[in-house]
Amino acid sequence: MSRILACIDASIYATSVVDLAAWAAKGLGVAVELLHIVQRKDAIAARHDHSGAIGLGVKSELLEELTRIEEATGRLAIEEGRILLDAGTERLKSHGLTVSSMHLHGGIVETIVEREADAGLLVIGKRGASGQFAMEHIGSKVERVVRASDKPVLIAPREFKQSPRSVVIAYDDSAAATRAVAMVAGSPLFSGLPVHLVSAGVREPDGRDILARAAEPLRMAGFSVGTFVDEGKPEKVIPDYLMANADSILVMGAYGHSPLRTLIVGSTTTTMIRTAHVPVLLVR
Repeated sequence: MSRILACIDASIYATSVVDLAAWAAKGLGVAVELLHIVQRKDAIAARHDHSGAIGLGVKSELLEELTRIEEATGRLAIEEGRILLDAGTERLKSHGLTVSSMHLHGGIVETIVEREADAGLLVIGKRGASGQFAMEHIGSKVERVVRASDKPVLIAPREFKQSPRSVVIAYDDSAAATRAVAMVAGSPLFSGLPVHLVSAGVREPDGRDILARAAEPLRMAGFSVGTFVDEGKPEKVIPDYLMANADSILVMGAYGHSPLRTLIVGSTTTTMIRTAHVPVLLVR
């Protein structure tokens, strides 16, 4: 891994993204690239256009006004992004990290996927700039980024005040969950942290066998491993466990079902991101 890609915007999550990226970069011994994306907005399309009901002269004036608004908004967005990148860069450098920054125009999802090609880890906030108005939801673009990304995605909570003191792995015996275990076992990021393997929605004998197999590579890597099994729904069991281990980081596989199936039956991944108040690392 040569670098971490950390994506910031004007949301209340920007500071957490920067601090979480700093923690990860120090643990992995890599540099950080800060990315801010300016979306091109059509001011005309963004407003209700009633100009067809008024005279041609007024319509021309309206279009000119909207063009001026669009230009001013674009300049403001660019300046805002520059300020955010400067502040984030200084914060990361204060941790002794090597930092670069990119200020790009384009679609958020497409730009992030393009920039992550040379990165080993992507760090984003749970919600975007309008997150304070939708506290019980994850950002729509966040979910799209996670689905489109080929890299592990580290999702920052609203507040990140201290380094994680333990690792909670949500384990369901899927291929993605097995890769999550392998990542924890092989990454210096988690060195020295105790690991909790949590399984939900399974019967105890099978669940304990599943967790015993999952714990083996972790113990062989030198980790202290505890296991917890509950027959309840993952959407309740895992958040409840995290509430009792608030100083942890949650590691889990990302989106085990197709987008169509997820649309119909919901997604444990989305629920975990939405309800967890700790950093969440999603592994493909």
